[in-house]
Parts: sequence; C-alpha cells; structure tokens
Amino acid sequence: MDELFLQKNEQRQAIFAFLLLAVYLSPLLLLGENAHIRVHDNLDSNIAWYKVLAESGQLAGGLESTVPQIINGLPRNAFGSELTGIVWLYALFSPMTAYALSQALTRVVAFIGMYLLLRDHFIPIREMAAIRVWPALAFALTPFWPSGMLSTLGMPLALWAFLHIRKANHSWRNYLVLTLLPFYSSIVLGFFFFLAAMGIFWLTDVLRGKGWNFRFLLSIIYMGIVFLIVEYRLVYSLLFAAEPTSRDEYFHARLSLESAIQLTFKNFILGHTHVMTVHGLFILLALFFALYAVIKKRLWRSETTFVFLFILNFLLSAWYAFWFYKGWLPLTERFHILDTFNFARFHFLRPLIIYASFALALKILWEHAIGPKQLAIFFVAAQIFVLFAFNDEIIYRNKPTVKEFYAEDLFRDIKEHIGMPQKDYRVASIGIHPAVAQYNGFYTLDTYNNFYPLSYKYEFRKIIEQELAKNKTIRTYFDEWGGRCYIFTSELGKHYMVKKTSRKKLKNLQLNTAPFKQLGGSYFLAALPIENADENNIKLEKVFTSKTAAWKIYLYKVL
Repeated sequence: MDELFLQKNEQRQAIFAFLLLAVYLSPLLLLGENAHIRVHDNLDSNIAWYKVLAESGQLAGGLESTVPQIINGLPRNAFGSELTGIVWLYALFSPMTAYALSQALTRVVAFIGMYLLLRDHFIPIREMAAIRVWPALAFALTPFWPSGMLSTLGMPLALWAFLHIRKANHSWRNYLVLTLLPFYSSIVLGFFFFLAAMGIFWLTDVLRGKGWNFRFLLSIIYMGIVFLIVEYRLVYSLLFAAEPTSRDEYFHARLSLESAIQLTFKNFILGHTHVMTVHGLFILLALFFALYAVIKKRLWRSETTFVFLFILNFLLSAWYAFWFYKGWLPLTERFHILDTFNFARFHFLRPLIIYASFALALKILWEHAIGPKQLAIFFVAAQIFVLFAFNDEIIYRNKPTVKEFYAEDLFRDIKEHIGMPQKDYRVASIGIHPAVAQYNGFYTLDTYNNFYPLSYKYEFRKIIEQELAKNKTIRTYFDEWGGRCYIFTSELGKHYMVKKTSRKKLKNLQLNTAPFKQLGGSYFLAALPIENADENNIKLEKVFTSKTAAWKIYLYKVL
C-alpha cells in the first residue's frame, strides 16, 4: 500500500510539472508573432536561415549546390542537413509555429530524459520523488539556445540509455533513443563532446579492470555513425570541400593567463550564452552546502558521483577559458583544425552535469540533515521560480517582438516600391541585421552564417575597407572571424539594431560602392540617415516606416 501511494504521489508530481511546463511555453502559443524571443543567434540568423532554405528549392539540394538568395550563392552545406528534424518543422509550418513546436518538443524530452536518468541511475530511492521530478523540471526550463535543439538538453536521455547498456540492459528502448536523438540535435553543438566523454568513460572502465564491455563501446560507435549520416553535409564540407571558407581565418587564442583565469571563474558561476543554466545563485549555493556536508560528515565514498561531477564542472569551465589562452598559439599554427573546430565546446556538457549535481546535492541535504529538510525543497522551488523569471517573454520584453523584428509589412512596401523581381537586384543592410531582409525574400550581399567562401569575404571586404581601417574592434572582428559579413561602420561599431526611435545619423560614412556594384548591389537598406550620401555615390529614394515594425528604413540607391 505504501509503495502504491509513493508511486501515485510521484505520478501526481510529474503531471503537475508538465502543467507548469505548459504554462512556461504558453506565451509562444498565445502571442504567436507578438511574442518576445531571443535575438542573438536566433532571430538574427537561424530562423531566417530555415525560412530561406525552405523557400529556396534546395532543401535536398546536391552537395555542390548553392542558395542564390544569399551572397550570390551561399553553399547549401552551410545550412542544416535535411535529415535534421528542425529543418522540416520550418518547411512544413510557419516560422513561429515551427519555433513553438521545437521549444515544446525539446523541453518535454529534456524533462523526460533528466527524470529517467535520476530515477534509474542517480536517485532510485522511492521516497525521493520530489528530488527526481523538480530538478528535472528545472533542467527543462533552462533558456537553452533554440537552434541547438536537443544538442545539450537531450544528453540526459542519451546518458540514461548508455548507462543501461553499460549495465547489460539491452532493451530496444535504449537503442531507439540512440537512433532518434541524432535527428533532432547537432554533433558539433554538443554530441561530439558527449560521445567523446562516453568513450573516455568506457576506456576508464577498461583500465579499472571492469572488462571490455563491447556492447557499450559499440553503442557509442553506433550513435556516432548515425550522427555522421545525419550530418553528411558537414562531413563532406570538412573532408572533401576544396575551397577555403571564412572559418579558415578564425583566430581564438588571444587571452592572457590572468584573463583566462578570470574567465574560468566567470564561466563557472555565470555559464555561457549558448548553454545558459542560470545556476549562479540557488544551484551554486546548494552545491556548496552539499560539499560542506560531504566534508563534514566524511561522505567521500558514498557520494563519489557528486564529488566527481562537482570537480568535473569546474574543470570544464577551466577548459573553456583556457581554450582561448594565447599559449595555444604554437599548436594552432601547426594544427589548423584547432582554429576551425571549436574544441572549447566540451563545456556544453555542463548543463547535464550542473543539474545532475543539483539533484544529488538536494539528496545529500535531505539525507544528512544539513539544516532543515525543507532547505532542499526551498532550493529547487527557488530555482524553478528564477527560471520562470528567465522566460523569454520577460527577459526580452524590451526587444522587438518577432513581428516587429521581421517587419513584413514594411519590407513589402519596399519591395513594391522597387518594383522589380527580387532575384534581379541585390541589397545590403546598414544598422540592421541582414536576416530581416533575407526573411522577406530580398537577395542580400551581406549575411551571418557559420561559413561561406573565403574568396567572397575578400571581395566583400573591399566595400567596407575604409570603415574597418578606422575602427580596430570591427576590423579584428571581421578579419579574424567574419561570420558576420556585414556593412560595418566605424560610427556604429558592432551595433546592428538601430530602432526607428533612434536619432543617430551616419556623418562620415566611407564605403566603396564600385565593388558593391560589381557584386550586383543596387540598394542599401539603412536603419538611419546617411548625411554624406553624395560622397558615397548613393541617393536617398524614400523613407519607409510602419506601426508594426521596429525599424525605419532609408532606401538608398547606388548611382
């Protein structure tokens, strides 16, 4: 009877957790395009990419095909693989519907995965239902990078399956998980590093005399193979593409020793924008309370998993920070892949580690009575409250809504004013992300992408070379990375969201319009007036504004 009561109690808690998750997601469903969501690496890029790809006719294009709407032919391989589920969501649904569905799917799987991991492997004690359900919900509420899909939030489910296989539980469910996860995640945004960690885990078992466990090893290899199939475009680009890309000039090793140490602690406490965990207050307190309990009561043997994860968490922050240490320079000069592939992303394992550690910390506090038992409940309740406060609708309430950002009515007016098929002319944006124009069907010479031909970067640089010469920050940003192939200006720097309420003006713009015209450029879409337009051989044609747009667009034609 007691066991039945405990089981029903856990089920009730899980149902309530799902209801809270639905409340968290409700702004996306209720507000649609009037919702506020993340701009950086989201509205300014990925959402527009998916829409452009869906409308390009190249969703399943060949390995050498291009998408002409961007930079006169961005390689198809610069977009996501058509075997990835998120690409099909945007192909089948409107962008905001696709976005909401992706958010819901990712967070539900994150909750289920963390719950199963805690229940079956970390906290199997029946009486501790709350310490399984609520940390799992907290994990599912983290403000993850939207286009990362399950790249980090799917790790608990993958670890759940791998640990079962390691223990000789060969249920078909485990292999189904390892088969499906690659279709809604990215190997470079998380699972390369996760699978590497699993390989180290297997090797450690071997060295500790636990046997070769070939089933475990083969399951790791199997998931890796599925990922390589799904990401076949990336594999081709890395191994067989002959043309140099913008990533070939990426340079990362620039931090001093002191700066690397500072970044270690900053990352340990605050995390990273692409894997936000919001752990710096209540979770960190819980972890240190639990560590105090381990030290005081000599729980090293019984709580080895917690201690190991605590240390690993810090080491991953140190790895992330020291990846940018200038001491790497001799190696990066010798091994080019150290610049083109971001090995710092081993820290993408931290969301899994932090929230699994959090649950174990709550268990320690509960079992060993460090303060009242209600302290554990307080920590998890407070963390969930904080995560609700980090809902996009709250955090980005002062940013444009999706509708205001993409400003479809405004750009429809611009399109009608120009009066030509969009494929017959090219534009570039000033003071506004080119993703806005791309989303609205314009063919752009500027862009923000993971990689593009290095030859194009050199041609584009000619347009902005005088502006780059005036500002070291944007010169370094463009020359040593260049992912944002923008019309940079010295006066605006790295500011690309000049709203219609702004009073800014460009007073000393120096662009080379001849190479712009050679690339097919006809118009600049400027978010602010250019006082010396004549000196740049451009003429203001018309100013466009709209109540539903965040921008006022000054349309300049190249003479």
